[in-house]
Amino acid sequence: MINVLFCGNDKVFDGMLTTMLSIFERTKTKEPFHFYIYTMDVSYLNPKYLALTNEMGEFLDSVAKRYNQDNQVTVVDVFPYYKAEFAGSPNEGCYCSPYTLLRLFADMVPNMPDKLLYLDCDLMFNRDIELIWNIDVNGYEYAAARDHYGKYLIQPNYINAGVLLFNLAHMKETGLLDKARQLIKTKKLPFADQSAILRSTTKKRMLPQKYNDQKFLHKNTIIRHFSKRLFWLPYPHTANIKQWKIDEVHKIFKYHQFDDIYEVYIKLKKEFEAK
Repeated sequence: MINVLFCGNDKVFDGMLTTMLSIFERTKTKEPFHFYIYTMDVSYLNPKYLALTNEMGEFLDSVAKRYNQDNQVTVVDVFPYYKAEFAGSPNEGCYCSPYTLLRLFADMVPNMPDKLLYLDCDLMFNRDIELIWNIDVNGYEYAAARDHYGKYLIQPNYINAGVLLFNLAHMKETGLLDKARQLIKTKKLPFADQSAILRSTTKKRMLPQKYNDQKFLHKNTIIRHFSKRLFWLPYPHTANIKQWKIDEVHKIFKYHQFDDIYEVYIKLKKEFEAK
């Protein structure tokens, strides 16, 4: 079983769907997948912070089962953990959203597997997921690639937390996630969960940039992460172009490598909206 974790709300349904499709369309394995989705309703903080709906979760599960009947999508409401741990914390209004903090509950949610691939919802697989899933993380808490900008601006081994191969069993032994939660509760951190994970790490395995490429798409890129990036022309500016914004991906990035996936995505999105 290949175990994948997403965290987010209803606004990133398209991201979960396109990421899942990229996995299915680029992976040859017959091994089943189990996708876990941590979500919650915290609309008291922002009216837009609504949980992934039951209909969305059921549709993602039905899509997964079209590729393999043994595939499974499990949606977990983690609001009780969030309320107990982070409500009123210094990082509740962090730079992205409260949903970036949810991966820090992976050791608290019952029946989570010992090995788990955490993925942000704004990425696409360009190559087989087994290239990262089969990496040996014995003796490490997790494996991650460097942050494209952080490795220059902060420190050479500053990681990007958008792709994390968790050795959850070992993380429980070292208490990494518990230490990270304590930091979130007590200190205002520049990059919230990412900073907390880094500061709590005992031993990590560094991966080449191709496992989490946040700026370019090369032939050997395994995961293209559509995070916010800097553009120099026609003037220096940042843009946050997500993979489900197909016209922008074509126009700005000039990517057509994912068009076969987009064709499936468009059909499925129309099917979902027609329900």
